Amino acid sequence: MRHDENHRTHRIGWLRAAVLGANDGIVSTASLIVGVAAADASHGNVLVTGIAGLVAGAMSMAAGEYVSVSSQADTEQADLERERLELATEPDKELAELTAIYVARGLEAGLASEVARQLTAHDAHGTHARDELGISESLSARPVQAALASAGTFAVGAALPLVLIVPSASLVWTVSLGSLVFLALLGGLAARAGGSPIWRATARVTFWGALAMALTAGAGALFGAVG
Repeated sequence: MRHDENHRTHRIGWLRAAVLGANDGIVSTASLIVGVAAADASHGNVLVTGIAGLVAGAMSMAAGEYVSVSSQADTEQADLERERLELATEPDKELAELTAIYVARGLEAGLASEVARQLTAHDAHGTHARDELGISESLSARPVQAALASAGTFAVGAALPLVLIVPSASLVWTVSLGSLVFLALLGGLAARAGGSPIWRATARVTFWGALAMALTAGAGALFGAVG
């Protein structure tokens, strides 16, 4: 009978990019809005600043994530090509290397040798990629996916503080507290999707978000008073 298990490691790539994008969208845009508002800028200037931050931030996240993950993908591909060459030129050495890996994981030498032999016969390159290099299909780098996820989720996250911009003397507090609620919800959803403790993730994102907004508000108030 097949035993189905609900693992979450296949979500690591897109979940990391999505959470990073949305979190940065909320924090950076809310901080910009709060900083400019604290400097006594007009409602129109605050709104323009928030929109500009959304567009610039989304593109920055997409470019940065694409370049970063592309570098990882290039490294993975180079290692895979090197492994393919070694399998073609030194098959016995690679078989012995695979056997040693299984022995180190707890198999007896005879069994490890047999497992290595059978897996090599079935899919030598895939086996070495997974067990020697630690590269698997579910965890491999996907630059385009990461870039789109980061840009899209940043834009969604950045749009949340924008909806809180209203002509009010309490704009700074409205945006700050509302954005912290959004961050707490994001932390909880991300933790639930990844199977990690919800309260820890929630506390982590709200703390750093509050710190970022407090420092930016202080800078805005300081330079606004100087100006």
